Order: sequence, then C-alpha cells, then structure tokens
Amino acid sequence: MSAVSSSNTAFALELFRALSQANPAGNIFVSPLSISSALAMVYLGAKGDTAAQIAQALSFSSGEGVHADFQKLNADINSPSASYILKLANRLYGENTAHFLPDFIEDTHKNYQADLKTVDFIGAPEVCRAEINSWVEQQTENKIKDLLKPGTVNKDTRLALVNAVYFKGNWKNLFKETNTKEMPFEIRQNETVPVQMMYQKNKLPYNYIADHDLQILELPYVGEELSMFILLPKELNEWTDGKNMEVHSEVLVHLPKFKLEEDYELNDPLAKLGMKDVFCAGRADLSGMNGEAGLFLSMVAHKAFVEVNEEGTEAAAATGIVSRSLCYRRARHFTADHPFLFFIRHNETKSILFFGRFSSPQ
Repeated sequence: MSAVSSSNTAFALELFRALSQANPAGNIFVSPLSISSALAMVYLGAKGDTAAQIAQALSFSSGEGVHADFQKLNADINSPSASYILKLANRLYGENTAHFLPDFIEDTHKNYQADLKTVDFIGAPEVCRAEINSWVEQQTENKIKDLLKPGTVNKDTRLALVNAVYFKGNWKNLFKETNTKEMPFEIRQNETVPVQMMYQKNKLPYNYIADHDLQILELPYVGEELSMFILLPKELNEWTDGKNMEVHSEVLVHLPKFKLEEDYELNDPLAKLGMKDVFCAGRADLSGMNGEAGLFLSMVAHKAFVEVNEEGTEAAAATGIVSRSLCYRRARHFTADHPFLFFIRHNETKSILFFGRFSSPQ
C-alpha cells in the first residue's frame, strides 16, 4: 500500500467517526478520495501551521511527496483499460481579477490534472455557481446536482477548488432479479421497514471476527480490480486484508437494493480532525496560492450518490472548496437485514473510493 493510500484509509476512518458523532444512527455516504484530493490541492498552497494542520487531518506523512503520490494514484485509478467506468476530475475556478502564482497553477495541473478556469465571482457570483454545478453534473453523469447551494459563492469568493468522481461497475457475480424479494430491514430494535432484498449463493471472500461478532463479505466487480466490502456490523479494522479472507467460502448472501444521496458541509468535521486555521481569515496561510495573506476557506461542500442493484453499483461524489479574501467449509449465511458499513476499494492500490453506512432506505 502506498503512503497516500494508507493516508487516505486513515482519513476515511477518522472522517467516518467524526460524521458518525454528528449523526449516530443515520445513513452516511462519502468519497474519502474526492475529499482528500480536493484538500490536497489546498495543501499544495498552504504554509506554516495551516499546512501542518491539513497534513494532520488528512494523515499525510511524506510532505511534498504527497502530490507525486496523488499523481500516480490518479493515473492508476483512471486506467483507460479498466473493466469499470471510473472518472476522477479536478478543476480550479479563480476570480479573473485575482493573481495566482504560476507555480501553484502549474503544480495543480501536473499533480491533479486541474486546469484553472477564470470566472467573474465579483460581478456574477450566481452565474459562476451555476457554471461550477454544471461542470460537476457533467463529470458525474448527472448524478451530482447543485453541489454548491445558493449563497455559497459570492462577490468575496476568489477561488473554488472542485473535485468530482464517478464510478459504475458490474458485479463479477450478478444477483438474479427473480431472486429479489421483499424482506424486513431492522432500522432499530423492534422496528423494521420493507426493502427489496437481493440474493445469491456463491463462493466469495468471507471472514468472521468472533471477538467482535463481525462478518465481512467481499463482492468483487468484473475484472476484480474493484470490490465492495460489507461489514456486519461493529468496528472497521484491517480485517479485509486478502490473507484474512477465505476465498472459497460458500456464502448465502442477502443484500438490500439501495440508493443513497447525502450532502455535507465539512468545515466542522475537518476542524475536529485538527484542520482549524484554514477556515479563519486571520490565521489561514494560503500564500502559496497567491503570494499574499488574506485567502482562507469559507466552506468545504461534499455530495455523494450511490445505487446498488442486481447488476452492480453506480456511485458519484463531488467536493467543492470555496476560498475567500476466514476458513469455513459449510455455507455461511450473510444476511444484511440490519445497519451495515460498506466501502468500495481499488484493490491494487487499496484506496477507499467510497465509504458509507446504510441504516435505513431513503
């Protein structure tokens, strides 16, 4: 696992804990990769304590090497020969009267393939917001709409850093639609709601952690370059390592069809992870972007979508940052009829692309 993949995994877990504290029982769905990619572009222009706090929040350890690692990771994930559709796109929107350092623009393009688009934040902020939202919608196949809400872009906005990610993949082992039946899903003790429950019996990577009463199932996508891991239910750890998964366990799988769409303002969760100065006009040091004091982040917006059905998974996410001045022989039963955690992983790099908790149908 590369340093940046390890950092992204640690960040995914810490972010999930922060979001779970604010929403202990509800649905959660985010793209840690989208968020960390967008924030890494901020880190590229951060200095002093601001940079140190961003590195702490994102679990970065290798200083400037982080950006080269992201460049390689993006290339690995966006492979044109892959058996899935996965697009990761970045763009900078800068006020056309503002000055941004050529080195910052060059480095964001080199490491994050992010072009700078000049816009008129001062004269037409709502037009700019609509343009940014339209770009995100295009990059995510119309799944992420209205990333930036009215009022989030105004005449004081100088820079918006935007990341969008889209994924669509088919299961290696499809669920037959004829096996999908209505079944109860327990949303809390003694309270259930009906869901459309998919079913298959197959030899799949499976693990059971007795100490935590935790089942783990891997559902690979076609080509096995990506997988969805499902955890029932308690605590996430390194139990998804290949050496811990019994590849030839026969598993009776019940998994609900589901669709989630979640949006977040991440200022508070990121501040809880130690990233505080960047949101404060008097303390933020983003002088690596424009060579001046006064630039700070007003908001980090994130929106994510996922749909899981018999054929596979479609998922999308976008992050907008607005700156202002296993070993069993008998068949195992894996019945996801109560809240569970899940994540979609790029297996070669072990990068978590999407992470969520399904607690109740929407």
